[in-house]
Amino acid sequence: MNRPVLHGLYITRPAQEAQTWVASLADAGWPAMAFPLIDIGPPADPVLLAARDAIRQDAYRYDALMFVSGAAVAHFFEGLDRLPWRPATRFWAPGPATGRRLVEALAWHGVSPDRVDMPAADADNFDSEALWPVVEPMVRPGTRVLLVRGRSRGADPASAGDIPGQGRNWLIERCRKAGAVVDGCVAYERGAPRWTEERVRLARQGMRPGHAWLFSSSESIDHLARMPGAADWREACALATHPRIAERASRIGFGSVVRLRPTLQDLLSALESGWSRP
Repeated sequence: MNRPVLHGLYITRPAQEAQTWVASLADAGWPAMAFPLIDIGPPADPVLLAARDAIRQDAYRYDALMFVSGAAVAHFFEGLDRLPWRPATRFWAPGPATGRRLVEALAWHGVSPDRVDMPAADADNFDSEALWPVVEPMVRPGTRVLLVRGRSRGADPASAGDIPGQGRNWLIERCRKAGAVVDGCVAYERGAPRWTEERVRLARQGMRPGHAWLFSSSESIDHLARMPGAADWREACALATHPRIAERASRIGFGSVVRLRPTLQDLLSALESGWSRP
């Protein structure tokens, strides 16, 4: 059976990550383009920014630091002077991409890679549920954990509860049930892209047959759903890196949704099995 031709692949990750993926896909002969659907930057609220900078200086006092994404790593460590990290402090990541960013950031601080904990490379998903069995033995009553995450621009601060920022609280709840003391800080801010006429035109082109969208965040799909004008995604394909993201893509009307892990190799395998090159 002939595979359909892939005319365009939209990489919706934040700009810097998207460009890296596009370069690798281009080397493999696939027609990919960077189309970030989440803008990333430091917290705009000076109170949040000051709180982040204050907690960074005492970060070495924690037993474990959990980074929810590569953006959390980048904005937490940017401009941070070397700290006297304790030998027992651990650094947690929900997947290998964030783990690699952590290893790179910690190298400058003299912290060895074996202190970074993450799910196994062959895990079905890369998320808090996959990370928990790895780190659960480290968590006991009194363990101090710092959660480093982002916030959605314009979100109600009260929606975060007692831990700053927006995101899933699953791991927080597990740590607290085990007796840990969990603090948090907002390292970065997520926002929707600006919908220029050109961006809208390119997005509408991506509704046609032979076009696919790679989604690594449900929030990016929410931003796409708010694009000006009517949208019909029935002839386009969504490539989703988590079951929750796949469900969100189905809800906004993508006619085909393919589930894959958030690795370049998994994406390349999905492309090879489902499409042919132009």
